[in-house]
Amino acid sequence: MAMGSHPPPSRSSLEPLATLDPAALAGLPVSSPLTVRSAALSGRLLYLGTGGGKLLLFSLHDDNNASPEFLRLLPIGATLSVSAILPLPSVARILVLAGGILLLADPLLSRPVRRLGSLRNVAAVAARPTADPSSPDCSLAVSVGKKLLRVDLALRDGDELDVQTREIAPAVDGVKALAWVGDSVFVGTATGYSLFSSTAGQGVDIFTLPESSGHPRIKPLSGGEEVMLLVDNVGVVVDRFGQPVGSSLVFNTTPDCIAEVFPYVIVAGDSKVDVYRRRNGAHLQTIPFARSGPGVLIVASDGDQSDTELVVIATAYKVFCYHKVSAVEQIKASLRIKNYKEAISLLEEFESDGEISKDMISFVHAQLGFLLFFDLRFEDAVNHFLLSETMQASEIFPFIMRDPNRWSDLVPRKRYWGLHPPPKPLEEVIDDGLVTVQRALLLKKAGVDTIVDEDFLSNPPSRADLLELAIRNIIRFLCASRMKNLSSPEMEGVDTLLMYLYRALVLVDDMEKLASSQNSCVVDELESLLDDSGHLRTLAFLYGSKGMCSKALAIWRILARNYSAGLWKDLSENGSHETSVDKKSGEEIAAIEASKILKTSSDEDLVLEHLGWVADIDQELAIAVLTSEMREKQLSPEKVVGAVDSEKVVIHQRYLQWLIEDQGCDDPHYHTSYALLLAKSAIEAVHMESKYGGKDDKEIDSDVQFIYSLRERLQLFLQASYLYDPEDVLDVIAESELWLEKAILYRKMGQENIVLQILALKLEDSEAAEQYCAEIGRDDAYIQLLGLYLDPQNGKEPMFTAAVRLLHNHGKSLDPLQVLERLSPDMPLQLASDTILRMLRARVHHHRQGQIVHNLSRATNLDARLTRLEERSRHVQLTDESICDSCRARLGTKLFVMYPDDSVVCYRCYRNQGDSSSSGRGRNLRKDVIFKQSWLASR
Repeated sequence: MAMGSHPPPSRSSLEPLATLDPAALAGLPVSSPLTVRSAALSGRLLYLGTGGGKLLLFSLHDDNNASPEFLRLLPIGATLSVSAILPLPSVARILVLAGGILLLADPLLSRPVRRLGSLRNVAAVAARPTADPSSPDCSLAVSVGKKLLRVDLALRDGDELDVQTREIAPAVDGVKALAWVGDSVFVGTATGYSLFSSTAGQGVDIFTLPESSGHPRIKPLSGGEEVMLLVDNVGVVVDRFGQPVGSSLVFNTTPDCIAEVFPYVIVAGDSKVDVYRRRNGAHLQTIPFARSGPGVLIVASDGDQSDTELVVIATAYKVFCYHKVSAVEQIKASLRIKNYKEAISLLEEFESDGEISKDMISFVHAQLGFLLFFDLRFEDAVNHFLLSETMQASEIFPFIMRDPNRWSDLVPRKRYWGLHPPPKPLEEVIDDGLVTVQRALLLKKAGVDTIVDEDFLSNPPSRADLLELAIRNIIRFLCASRMKNLSSPEMEGVDTLLMYLYRALVLVDDMEKLASSQNSCVVDELESLLDDSGHLRTLAFLYGSKGMCSKALAIWRILARNYSAGLWKDLSENGSHETSVDKKSGEEIAAIEASKILKTSSDEDLVLEHLGWVADIDQELAIAVLTSEMREKQLSPEKVVGAVDSEKVVIHQRYLQWLIEDQGCDDPHYHTSYALLLAKSAIEAVHMESKYGGKDDKEIDSDVQFIYSLRERLQLFLQASYLYDPEDVLDVIAESELWLEKAILYRKMGQENIVLQILALKLEDSEAAEQYCAEIGRDDAYIQLLGLYLDPQNGKEPMFTAAVRLLHNHGKSLDPLQVLERLSPDMPLQLASDTILRMLRARVHHHRQGQIVHNLSRATNLDARLTRLEERSRHVQLTDESICDSCRARLGTKLFVMYPDDSVVCYRCYRNQGDSSSSGRGRNLRKDVIFKQSWLASR
């Protein structure tokens, strides 16, 4: 894809450095004019070749006030027109193509030229770029006749050159241009372009040229990997393998000469020089020249240096030196005339080409931002501020708060390019800007052009709109600055001034969000401001975030007292997203926010001071405050219990429950208090249960579920805790119908008979009664329970079924006589006959089984005694050789002792051993029991 040229823009990429008249500087008479035919740059040295066979050397300077200096003139032959000059710094030579022969000169032209070999009819020559500038070697590609040759030059001692020549390609006709890139030699002929390998000599055609095409030209581009091939007015860029890369450059005219000063391509032709950007082919500048004398415009630069900034433009009699305008100067020039679009385009281009440092990019964005800010284009200004990595947040402070102020010393005294006035309060910036707009309107009516934005002139904004737009964009910048790593004082300034701006636009939600989050706001700067403007909620949030809990809670208390549900309307207008279910009144919101502070506070007096009004609004919040685990030190239970309103039973209950169950409190007083509260609540709930009149089934089910849950909690606590006083609880529920609770309490007191009466007679829970008997673990408990079933008293009918069930389950272990004594004469015999009969049979069986076991035990005992007697009375025969198993002495006629393991020791060893549980062989007879087959009972 080719990129077309554009009309010449106003900016300059090249600016004049010097103009020189070669003949005048060389001191030649007017009668002997010089016609420049070629030019070359090598560093600060300028070489000119003439049509009359002369070489001229000039020295150029960076200073605009310093004129070029003529150094030397070297004649090479009056009939030799110099068509090309190639500096060869690696071998300290200048190569000159003149009259079809190659000549070598030293860099300062101090010695006569020497001919390079015997080559004649040289059509074109190109030098291979050196990878190592310090290498004393150089290679040339030379077109001679139909041959393409390679000439290798090597610098030897004594400033002598070693020349080696070899053929690259044997038949290349009509060569007009050469270039050497990498290992490829590009060849341009009238018919097209081709390339040859400098090592293998193989050639390949790149493309052919139309018959009407102009002179072929080849220009190696900086970087050493790309070449531009000219086709009429189109420069086709290819890589070193001949493959097209990137986009082609379209020139306004067919170039006569091409040079490059990165990132520009400079072409000369048609009495002018055009400058194009290499990356995108954009036309940047046109430098016209009046035609003077024969020949064409010549343009040259130092192709061996990528950082070169000089370019030479030569006519037949004059030479013009230009240097590249730096990126900074080009951008600065655009900003001076407030051409912001061009400045931004330049910045992007230079950034893409790597011509501008990262710090300078940030600097330019900041400078652009300030200029746009003073031109009242606040959104664009802040966009550039945000793109600058070196722009400091404190640079904005003077726009918000008038000097002097707390943060005046933080504002950096940066020296920008002096294109904008110093920062001042935002109102003054807007007023001055509007005056400028009004003045521009008057000038426009008078037909005078101005640099004021047309949008402002066609639709002038109001002061209020501009002020709001400016504040909103400064807010955007400050919010982005908060994400950076700022110093503590700078962060204080950012957050405090951000709150100023939020308040100026009445952005309540943003104010409260900032105040309630972690922030660096200075309370002293905002306290009176927020109080006077009525933003008490924001002030309360700010106090809370700074740990000023007492002041924050005082405000929330005032808000809870004075705000009504109308506050919800304010919240919804400010963009609250709560659903209708979540809607809360102002009082509830104040209580919620206060509870957040109270939950983390360990100040007992402060918590208890504000607990009351929070509880009046929402008891659940009060409970959450008292049971919070977020505070470092828990509140004193004694103070809490004493401070909570006695009528708020739920708070008392839940706090004591948390204290006992979660905190593991073992104070009997709190256990008793909790049990009493639960008992009283259960009594009230049961009392309310009896008033079901007028309620539907759904309401009744809900009440029953609540009562069940409450009584279950009471029962579980009464069973689990052993620290409360059961008598105090009994006093409370004595007249109630809480029989199961009473049973638990009597059980704690050890009143077994009363517990059985409640379980068996009041609750008629036979299973629970029998289970309680099993826990008691005595048979008389079952007998006692049987008596309660058969004689319930108080006019209640005997519970024969329960009695039969008891006998059926546990009758085998009961004394039949006691059972028969308890049986009532009124009990139908058929109900218990089977059970009693089974019980008696089991009793007889148990008795007989016991007798069998007793007799077997007696027989076993008798047999063991007999075996022991036999073991003790058995005879042992000793000889003269028998020895003591302990001291190994002969026993002879000594007394001895024999153990069950047949070991024998003398009596003295036996006495010395003391413990008779160990045998003479060291065996512990208590732990290592001996058992012999002969000891088995066989009788």
